[in-house]
Amino acid sequence: MAVAEKEKKVGSKYDAENIQVLEGLEHVRRRPAMYIGDVGARGLHHLVYEIVDNSIDEAMAGYCSEINVFINSDNSVTVVDNGRGIPVDMHKTEKKPAVEVVMTVLGAGGKFDKNTYKVSGGLHGVGASVVNALSEWCEVEVRRNGKLYRQKYKAGKATTKVEEVGKSKETGTTTTFMADSSIFKKTSYTFETLASRLRELAFLNRNLKISLEDKREKNKKEEYHYEGGITEFVKYLDESRQAIMKKPVYIEVEKENTPVEIAFQYNDSYTENVFSYVNNINTIEGGTHLSGFRTALTRTLNNYATKNNLIKEKEGITITGDDTREGLTAIISVKVAEPQFEGQTKTKLGNSEVKGIVESAVGDGLGEFLEKSPGIAKQIIDKCVQAARAREAARKARDLTRKKNMLESSGLPGKLADCSINDPQYCEIYLVEGDSAGGSAKQGRDRKFQAILPLKGKILNVEKARLDKMLSNEEILTIVSAIGTGIGTDDFNIGNLRYGKVIIMTDADVDGAHIRTLLLTFFFRHMRPLVENGNLYIAQPPLYKLKKGKEEKYAFDDEEKATYLKQWGAKEDDVNIQRYKGLGEMNPEQLWNTTMDPDKRVMLQVSIEDAATADHVFSTLMGDAVEPRRKFIEDNAKYVRNLDI
Repeated sequence: MAVAEKEKKVGSKYDAENIQVLEGLEHVRRRPAMYIGDVGARGLHHLVYEIVDNSIDEAMAGYCSEINVFINSDNSVTVVDNGRGIPVDMHKTEKKPAVEVVMTVLGAGGKFDKNTYKVSGGLHGVGASVVNALSEWCEVEVRRNGKLYRQKYKAGKATTKVEEVGKSKETGTTTTFMADSSIFKKTSYTFETLASRLRELAFLNRNLKISLEDKREKNKKEEYHYEGGITEFVKYLDESRQAIMKKPVYIEVEKENTPVEIAFQYNDSYTENVFSYVNNINTIEGGTHLSGFRTALTRTLNNYATKNNLIKEKEGITITGDDTREGLTAIISVKVAEPQFEGQTKTKLGNSEVKGIVESAVGDGLGEFLEKSPGIAKQIIDKCVQAARAREAARKARDLTRKKNMLESSGLPGKLADCSINDPQYCEIYLVEGDSAGGSAKQGRDRKFQAILPLKGKILNVEKARLDKMLSNEEILTIVSAIGTGIGTDDFNIGNLRYGKVIIMTDADVDGAHIRTLLLTFFFRHMRPLVENGNLYIAQPPLYKLKKGKEEKYAFDDEEKATYLKQWGAKEDDVNIQRYKGLGEMNPEQLWNTTMDPDKRVMLQVSIEDAATADHVFSTLMGDAVEPRRKFIEDNAKYVRNLDI
């Protein structure tokens, strides 16, 4: 048997002839996800970030003050900077002009030479050559030595020599590229996605001017220039919150050749919003710089409170790290010459020496601030004490809930219709708006792997509530119990997740959108690892049912509806069109066929491309401040589709 099975295997011959060598950048084109993550929207936008990162390196080195990005009318992208310009002289070993080496050789660039760049961005350092490889065509113009040079490429290969095409009094580099439609699923850029990253870079690089212009639309341009740098970043994030300080604490030092820049302030919210960066890279998993910040923050505030008798001994309260971070918004930015990244997404700083550097910087800077500002210091300590009291109340609420066993004997909510298998990898739970839709979903589901949890009404807006109040809310308790992971930083354990997919399914109307937003706010604030781990989804029920004769089609948006009408060669008047406003309008079979069948359904996976932007949006939409919310709605109303009033 063993011999027979061996003979069935494909490609039994394996010798030198089987070793394939891909020339130039061909391996990048064959395996693009290895270099840019994926070939979807994320990978497409990553191309722009790679080119911009090269310009940012010039800015960090002190040679570039302005970067302009254009989305051209044909969906190509142009990035212009006023840096030194990529060198055009002949490379000694490659025997090609340096600009051609940078654009066509993987791993080539100035960031590996510490005489050129002390520190550099770009998480993987794949750079311009990968962008070039994944482009249908690319063109680079270099302004240097009083001259203008140009070279063109196709699919990563140079199609012209480096040509001198004119004179220039300025210096810098202009790169224009067209993403290859044979590689990417879509080649249309989202303005807001690029804008959030460019805005972030402008905050992180004080005085750098960055602009983004969309030539596909008239007068669509934004400019980002922040003289206050990350201090203004903190203010931007807290735009919809009430700060308890006149201005953020700002710390800027350089220790052991490592520049450290930190800005933070306290606000009236109950959530922690701390974002850390290394060489402009968002370290979403934290690392040693974040650990140093947290350690110093907790120790310094406790020392000050003890020294000034700001905690009453009779209460028996101890301020923990979580208490000191309630209502804290902070940006931690360090520049490390040789960063060592670890973690699942390679965005966790591992350099051990950085912890002590940041810890020392924060201890000195915050200590000095507290001594100089006793009034604000007392407010901060009072907030920490209130957080400690709420934490203790939440602990008692948890204990009471466990003792009362208020749910079923299994510890699961009574209204949960669970699935029969218990392997989270194959299980999914639908959080369904209303008992009516919940009933249809229970009847239409596949009981083997799909669980249904109907939700009654709108859950608590957690943006305005502490954990102890949340734990007294029945709907939130039900969700937490069903999912199984616990809640918050202390109790959350993703290893206890009962379902690999947590799916929000609400009506396609205003109320449904509100419930969905409340749930997303809850998961983002208190179960964020579910989002970061890719476990959270949004169901996409169809908006329309089209019927012409005996033929039926379901359309998920107006564009798809128009496509079906075109296929039928019909106008809207010729077709029976039903506009679904609620899940309850569909019978169980329809709900299964359109929204729950894994072979047919369309779902959105919730991800955090930019946690800082997500935080700003949630605080704007769900916070107390009215003016920022009104402005957000006015600015974004034109993008709304299928709004029911």
